[in-house]
Amino acid sequence: MLLRSSAQSSRPQKLEEVRTESSERISTRDAELDRVLGGGMVPGSVILLGGEPGIGKSTLLLQTVLKLQGKKILYISGEESEAQIKLRAERTPYRNSDCYVLTETNLEQIIQQIEALQPEVVIADSIQTLHTEFIESSAGSVSQIRECASKLIRYAKATGTPTILVGHINKEGSIAGPKILEHMVDVVLQFEGDRNHIFRIIRAMKNRFGSTSEIGIYEMKQFGLEEVPNPSALLLSESDLQLSGTTIAAITEGLRPLLVEVQALVSTAVYGTPQRAANGFDVRRLNMLLAVLEKRCGFHLGTKDVFLNVTGGIRLEEPAADLSVVAAILSSNEDLALPRNVCFAGEVGLTGEIRPVSRIEARIAEAQKLGFERIFVAQSNLKGLSAKNAGMQVSGVSRIEDLYRQL
Repeated sequence: MLLRSSAQSSRPQKLEEVRTESSERISTRDAELDRVLGGGMVPGSVILLGGEPGIGKSTLLLQTVLKLQGKKILYISGEESEAQIKLRAERTPYRNSDCYVLTETNLEQIIQQIEALQPEVVIADSIQTLHTEFIESSAGSVSQIRECASKLIRYAKATGTPTILVGHINKEGSIAGPKILEHMVDVVLQFEGDRNHIFRIIRAMKNRFGSTSEIGIYEMKQFGLEEVPNPSALLLSESDLQLSGTTIAAITEGLRPLLVEVQALVSTAVYGTPQRAANGFDVRRLNMLLAVLEKRCGFHLGTKDVFLNVTGGIRLEEPAADLSVVAAILSSNEDLALPRNVCFAGEVGLTGEIRPVSRIEARIAEAQKLGFERIFVAQSNLKGLSAKNAGMQVSGVSRIEDLYRQL
């Protein structure tokens, strides 16, 4: 294999004298995946894709290689036979005559086949199933994973071949194997979602060639994964009924603004201890918001059950959803429906004040695009808003009591 000589790598150079070569990225023909990678795959880069079993990692990669027309692809599988891969490929609407399949777990045999075929993209599914004869331990052990990944990375760097490794995750949710594996690769992608819902999210946990703040969203269909260019439109229900306890939160996932529907149900506690349950939202943060409403604002919720649900299987981890959650709880508690053309973006502090959130103009623009007419934000977010949001009524609130009065 072609590796840089030690004489070249050991000579120090001034930083301004170092010459850089700009190489064109290889597009995956998948707008969501390209967005997360920063525009496509960089030649010689090594990408590690992790996710829960059955979430759709292999489906995503198989679709990707079938979309790459005109590129010689080698898909290495240590988990499925050629017939199984062929059956999955036939369920997708994509075809690629230059896609080669290799079912092998011995690393030496794999390297030999790669050097003979000389593909333009290599995919190994998964790195935990590969083993090398030079280490006396079973496949999936720390030493086997480290050594197999190291050899594939050396080949990718020496030949400029983009390589994608699939990684299993453990019960804690992190990629199985040594932590050094994530340091060795150039890009770490996390594929996540709820198997009971149709949406899947891919996000970059590490990216040496781009931003880690972009996400890609897919919808699971019968034939595979379909890109979702406008997720906000799918996450909002199209019902014309005005029901209490329903609000719209203007959040951001990375750099991408999203509008998500939040539902709350407040009822008198039938049993002795009031219940607190949340789907798609942190229960501890829900308890904190309820304590703020009780202590600072005088709403008597200590004897009531509170249930919260975020539609579409999306998980809200951004504090900007606080204002929408509070509005949904108050709406359900008073049994008064809020207008469907209103959305919320703001963080609630422990003293009951509404704190500003970042990227407010992007949130307002997304809401305006989907036909919303009014958005509630923190009072301090009103400073510096441009005139292009003139078609949208932006209402600033400084405390929860101000929000309650205006609603």
